[in-house]
Amino acid sequence: MLALLAGGRATGQDVHFSQFYDVSILRNPALLGIFSGDYKVGVVYRNQWSSISKPYQTAIASGEVRIPVFGDANDFVSVGLLAYYDKAGSIDLQTIGVYPAVAYNKSLHDASNSFLSVGFTGGYLQRSYDPTKATFNNQYQNGVFSQYNPTGEQLGNPKINMWDAGAGISFSSTAGEDKRVNYFVGVGGYHFTQPKSSIANNDLIKLDMKWTGSAGASIKLNGPFSVFAQGNYSRQGTYSEIVVGGTLGWNVMLDEKEKLFSVNAGGFFRVGDALVPTFRFEYKDFTVGVSYDVNMSSLKAASNLRGGLEITLFKSGILHEPNFEKSRTLCPQFFD
Repeated sequence: MLALLAGGRATGQDVHFSQFYDVSILRNPALLGIFSGDYKVGVVYRNQWSSISKPYQTAIASGEVRIPVFGDANDFVSVGLLAYYDKAGSIDLQTIGVYPAVAYNKSLHDASNSFLSVGFTGGYLQRSYDPTKATFNNQYQNGVFSQYNPTGEQLGNPKINMWDAGAGISFSSTAGEDKRVNYFVGVGGYHFTQPKSSIANNDLIKLDMKWTGSAGASIKLNGPFSVFAQGNYSRQGTYSEIVVGGTLGWNVMLDEKEKLFSVNAGGFFRVGDALVPTFRFEYKDFTVGVSYDVNMSSLKAASNLRGGLEITLFKSGILHEPNFEKSRTLCPQFFD
């Protein structure tokens, strides 16, 4: 049937996204607050492996807000919440996750507006499947399947609940003439509790700890152009993933600081797996992103080069309260 119902040593893996830069809580909780404005809310939808009968479907809703620390300090606190739903396969194996997160962003009081951030998240996970849709060898007699034939299996509770924990650290700053370059680097870790991930109550099947490394930069070029570049590395058990790439943007400004709209096009490369053409359109506080995985791995014969369609919609904004003015002035203003 599935590894989650089988014996032996096995581990689970996390959901992943091509537009990973929009899901900071699952990437590194210390990246909370690295955006323009006071708040950011949005949704992500991914449909993967459409060439098979039951495509994998994943959806995310998230929000984050950064709050200045009162007093003489230039520090701020970022809080966020992310919830996701993932469904896969003919037996409707699904995962629901809820991850609140908090980060403290410490100003280093330099001319580059540098910040050192530490973030934490603690999540609740629920995994389940539909046992009525599972089939077993015992249900086939003389090559004919009947759902009324006994399965010969002792199926337990088709639902398990887990608690998770993760943390990270990041450094963000600016460089260059007129601070045209905004950049960050960070490392994070997840599943410190290594929660058991077996519906069959097998203690050997659990979520391996996951480690991430990330970096990114946004660069203002001469004229109306800009560059957005990102890279991400993750390792979970024996599985590792490297994604690098970026987009070139054409920007129309209302004034020196406020953008009317921006058109961004480019792509990312998931090493050994897929090319990901990417398009982003920004209008004032709204951003729409569309990407598509063109599968280049050994599975391309079965996938017909089709991987995953991913759509994102985010809104960032300003809370018109004097207490937030310091945060907007001093914090890094990029990666929205």
